[in-house]
Amino acid sequence: MPPEQPPILEMGHISKRFAATQALSDVSFVLHPGEVHALLGENGAGKSTLIKIISGVHKADSGSIAIDGQPVSFNNPREAQARGIATIYQELSLYPDLTVAENIFMGHAPRRKFGPVSVLDWDAMFSRAQELLESLNITDMDVRRKVGTLTVGNRQRVEIAKALSLNARVLIMDEPTAALTEADVQRLFEIVRLLKTRGVAIVYISHRLAEVYEVCDRVTVLRDGHYIDSKPVSATTEADLVSMMVGRTIDNLFPKITAKIGQPVLEVRNLTRKPLTRDVSLTVRAGEIVGLAGLVGSGRSELAQVIFGFTPAESGEIRIDGKVVKVRTPGDAMRHGIAYVPEDRGTQGLVRQMRVRENVSLTVLRSLASGLFINSQSERQLAEEKVKEMGVKTPSIEQIVGKLSGGNQQKVVVGKWLATHPRVLIMDEPTRGIDVGAKAEIHRLMSELAGQGLAIIMISSELPEVLGMSDRVLVMRGGQFVAEYSREEATQEKVVTAMMTEHGSTAA
Repeated sequence: MPPEQPPILEMGHISKRFAATQALSDVSFVLHPGEVHALLGENGAGKSTLIKIISGVHKADSGSIAIDGQPVSFNNPREAQARGIATIYQELSLYPDLTVAENIFMGHAPRRKFGPVSVLDWDAMFSRAQELLESLNITDMDVRRKVGTLTVGNRQRVEIAKALSLNARVLIMDEPTAALTEADVQRLFEIVRLLKTRGVAIVYISHRLAEVYEVCDRVTVLRDGHYIDSKPVSATTEADLVSMMVGRTIDNLFPKITAKIGQPVLEVRNLTRKPLTRDVSLTVRAGEIVGLAGLVGSGRSELAQVIFGFTPAESGEIRIDGKVVKVRTPGDAMRHGIAYVPEDRGTQGLVRQMRVRENVSLTVLRSLASGLFINSQSERQLAEEKVKEMGVKTPSIEQIVGKLSGGNQQKVVVGKWLATHPRVLIMDEPTRGIDVGAKAEIHRLMSELAGQGLAIIMISSELPEVLGMSDRVLVMRGGQFVAEYSREEATQEKVVTAMMTEHGSTAA
């Protein structure tokens, strides 16, 4: 980090309340040019509220904001953008049917005059878009290509170029790596380091602590809407940060409980659904957590969707407790005791506009119905039971589920499927996008469920999670298993090597 310069952004004693919820209480935050400043905290800690105040989405109830030492007050995001503040949210705000160049210059495209008439200068727009991308060392993107055809990583690069087209001096990045491949993550880090050298100040929000140590200079921690501390990253450990975020030490992020491994519950033999499920066989026993590792596109999620009947197999067989079953639809899978917690809880796992009660009961509505009507008392009883069992933090079961934190939404998804009393639970990226405290709670729940005899398949892109929670690790590449390791044998080096190279022993 360069010698510390005067702050570009100072926020002093910021407070913000939404109805009965005090989102921020007396929070201060200071950002210097050319630094990457991590903003950490559990879901609900106040991070989103703080960055929305910085970017003009919300106005603080009290406190002060200064840019380059001058007091400012933003009434809307456009006023913040005019002062050089840009935000890249986890849900990218691009127009898929417009080109890269059109997205970069949306709202401020270059124009030229023909007498009294002003028209878009398309040549200038394409040329300047190309220059912006090249300034970020992005040379493999066609500025005339529609954004909807790009990968997530490339769409994110378009967002960064868009911010720079507005002369951004403060760039806020909210969970920027959540949906990226490892290669895209490294390209993002290269861009972040490049922007640092140009004096751009970056606010970096992430639940992945390893990234904080790789790319950030300083860290500020919030908890329950309060400022906890700011420190140089080099002066902290992961344990320090976790303790500051959750208010307690988490001695074991992966609380793996040794469970008695029983008889095979799920067996798949020669399962095929081209192109990404190719002659796959595996066995999962009662009380066992089998972790599936692999790069994005290796076929892990596709295999889960074949087993659950979203995309039924073209050939092969599925056995439950030794008996061959037909799984052509998710309904078939549920009847045979298979449950599936999907990768994208927001669109596949929940109806976010509905209440907690309604989401919990979705998988078992038929059993709650009396004729044409739902037994509302039984539905409420079920929801209360699952909220208590899962430790969901919610004002009531009538809360709109989309208003809960990511970790609590995930608990609702898991509770919804446990209501079906499954024999097999498939969990795809079970802790993606949730804070470290909620991760530990989900991991503890997985161990408890395995201890009760549930057979669990866990798909995760986080190797520490795979290694920490699995009884066996199966590595997938190109739609096939290429290696299998017991818990004792599995190491990060072995698993990564199997994921990325052509050798490996086929798992059975």
